[in-house]
Amino acid sequence: MNFAFSEEEEAFRAEVVAFLEDWRDLDAFFGQGHHWPRVKQLFQAMGARGWLSLGWPESEGGLGKPLTWEYILWDEVGYARAARNPLASGIVAKTLVRYGSEDQKRRWLGPIRSGELHFSLGYSEPEAGSDLASARCRAERHGDVYRITGEKCWQSYAQDMDLLWLLARTGTQESRGAGLSLFVVPLDAPGVTVGPLPTLDGDQLNEIHLDGAEVPVDARVGPEDGAWKIMAEALADERHIQFPPKRVRRDLEDLVDWVRENGRGADPAVRSTLGDLAVQVEEAEVQGLIVLDALRKGRPGIVEAAANKVVHTVVCQNVARAALEIAGPAALADDCGLNTLWRQSIWETIGGGTSEIMRGVVAKQALGLSGRR
Repeated sequence: MNFAFSEEEEAFRAEVVAFLEDWRDLDAFFGQGHHWPRVKQLFQAMGARGWLSLGWPESEGGLGKPLTWEYILWDEVGYARAARNPLASGIVAKTLVRYGSEDQKRRWLGPIRSGELHFSLGYSEPEAGSDLASARCRAERHGDVYRITGEKCWQSYAQDMDLLWLLARTGTQESRGAGLSLFVVPLDAPGVTVGPLPTLDGDQLNEIHLDGAEVPVDARVGPEDGAWKIMAEALADERHIQFPPKRVRRDLEDLVDWVRENGRGADPAVRSTLGDLAVQVEEAEVQGLIVLDALRKGRPGIVEAAANKVVHTVVCQNVARAALEIAGPAALADDCGLNTLWRQSIWETIGGGTSEIMRGVVAKQALGLSGRR
């Protein structure tokens, strides 16, 4: 791989960096739930520039830009720690472009593009985390409506979102992935209850209970029992922006700043640790480019993305662990910032697929290891 960004792409990067100067105080990459009103304003400002629809087809109101533009945008937003990329403009919108009816696209794409409408992802369940094919949340059709009953958990930011992008079973339990459908469910609909699941970093995930919640048939996206293929394509849409590598660089730079401010920079052991971490961060950035390069060349990027996820989360934890070891008790102070790195890095290994599952993908698909003797 000999990857380089074009002059036009680097000019766009400079535009993004300049734009983010007005949002330097936001710092909502961690703890977005505490800053949602301002995060929504950020997304609206980005939407006004067409940045939430960079990769959408021009026929659907997008700018039709290649994947590299999205990669640059969310890499810089991650470095600025402003926010994480919204699900609505990626997974949801690109699926609607492919599979949504004309009415669904008219109803939802415009507000998503402008940053007004936001979604939470309703895939995982208490007994179906990494094994989504075993999902039990059920949608039964009754005339012109589906009645939905079940439970979802670990939803990010659902307490602030407008709609739920819901995976529900419409076939038999034995049908596994072949019996699942996708629905758009208002989070304030009767029968929908959202409850907090506090996390170690001071933010929250959520659990969602659906007790006979009803949605019209035209709230189903794509064919009945057709969610599995749709979800696979949607995941491919997000692989290049799911884990922005510059976020990891920012973690290390924050640690380096603390070391300098506290007079620890001359310590040989500290310098050795920081040097090792710098190499790991470079590896994470290269791995991110490998994912982008695979997708640009038309490959699915499944293995590359799985490896990137593992590398990214390992480096996050290594930087956080080193921060605690170097700073000692001082790292526990609330105003230090280093303790947030550690607390957040723990659940980073779960979001987007656990590291164990990602290692399994690499082992089976790249190394040909089946685990059988």
